[in-house]
Amino acid sequence: GAETFLLDRVVEDMSDRLQAVLRQFSQGADIATPGSGLADALQGRVAALRHVDVPDDESKGLGLAPASLDLAVSALGLHLVNDLPGVMAQLRRALKPDGFLIAALLGGETLTELRQSFAAAEAELEGGISPRVAPMADLRDVGALLQRAGFALPVTDVDSVVVRYDSAFALMQD
Repeated sequence: GAETFLLDRVVEDMSDRLQAVLRQFSQGADIATPGSGLADALQGRVAALRHVDVPDDESKGLGLAPASLDLAVSALGLHLVNDLPGVMAQLRRALKPDGFLIAALLGGETLTELRQSFAAAEAELEGGISPRVAPMADLRDVGALLQRAGFALPVTDVDSVVVRYDSAFALMQD
C-alpha cells in the first residue's frame, strides 16, 4: 500500500542483493523489521528465520546466542535504536565467523526539510530550538560503526528516494 511503499522497496532491494550471495543460510534472525514482508521474501533462502525485536530496555540485549546465526537481516528496523553500536556488537557476536549481515536503515539526509522547518518555526516562536526529529546516522559513521563492531568486510551505500507530500500531516500519517 501507499503507507508501506518505502519498506516494500527496501525488502525488494534486500532480496535482490541476497540473490547474489551463493549460499544457503540455515539459521537467521530478522531484527526489528516491521511486518512480515522481508520474512516472506526470504522464504526458501534461509531454513529458519526468527523475528527479534529490540527491547525498550536495550541493556537487556537481543537474546541471541553467540555464533548461532549465519544470517542477520533488518529492513528499516534499526534507525530508532538508542544504542546502535551496542546492537551491532550483539549482532556480530551472534553471527558465526562466516555470518552475513544485511540491513537497511533511514539515515543521512532523511527528513532534512522537516527538521529544518521545525527548527526555524521553534526558533521564531520560542527563541531557541530543541531536536524534534530523531537524528539519522551518516553513511561514514555507519561504516566506522560496523568496523568497530568487528565486521570483517563492511560495505555501505546510499539509495536516495525523494518523496513529496502535500502537507506535513500527510507525511506524518505515512
